[in-house]
Amino acid sequence: MKPLEEFPKEKRSAIAYVLTDIDDTITLEGRIPAVAFQAMETLKNAGICVIPVTGRPGGWCDHIARMWPIHGVVGENGAFYFVYDAVNKRMIRRYFKTDLERQADQIKLTALGQKILTAVPGCVISADQAYREADLAIDFAEDVPSLHQNDIKAIVDIFERHNATAKISSIHVNGWFGAYDKLTMTKLLFKEIFKTDLDTIKEKVVFVGDSLNDEPMFEYFPNAVGVANVQDCCDKLVFKPAWITTSKGGLGFSELANCLVP
Repeated sequence: MKPLEEFPKEKRSAIAYVLTDIDDTITLEGRIPAVAFQAMETLKNAGICVIPVTGRPGGWCDHIARMWPIHGVVGENGAFYFVYDAVNKRMIRRYFKTDLERQADQIKLTALGQKILTAVPGCVISADQAYREADLAIDFAEDVPSLHQNDIKAIVDIFERHNATAKISSIHVNGWFGAYDKLTMTKLLFKEIFKTDLDTIKEKVVFVGDSLNDEPMFEYFPNAVGVANVQDCCDKLVFKPAWITTSKGGLGFSELANCLVP
């Protein structure tokens, strides 16, 4: 990973989209600093499309799509995208799986959650679970004392033994049934909303993140950026971002915006 300040100016000037994780990328110690929210506004006003790509739930993503200065949001690690059409006052909701499939998955995930809570003391079902539509979030660091890495691995192992996909963020292990991830749904969003093949324009895209569930995006995007706290999981990443900020979380995101829009 190279310092963000070394990001060549000709590459910066070509960026038309910023895709960003939320937790510990836009947030800092669980809050969104004012400079991070201003950074989204600055990027949007400069004509750069901002799209959060997050593990956070559908209920939150509805709010984010409506009220943040962004162009859409991918949520629950790729279960859907939401885009708010302000002109026609309607929310475009695109899911990877059908309503019936998600309902059936939730029954299995609820039972699986109880097995995880019994097997791994100290973890809890995430406080935002009630607003989720497709996955199960196990909290190991947000509202509980941080669990040991062995406990986090045990949560992942239980998901995988039951044929679920499991991804680790900075605060949760998210599990779901389905062959999708953040990148899969991001490609669909670009195809269906922006009418473009992401493969052909990825040099015009920056993805910024901080954690293990961002790895498919770090691998795919040549101009991927890690906020400084990505170093906390760097030894576990096979594919690392090309660039790294000097600041953590939302301060690092603001640093990126200042790099792209001087």
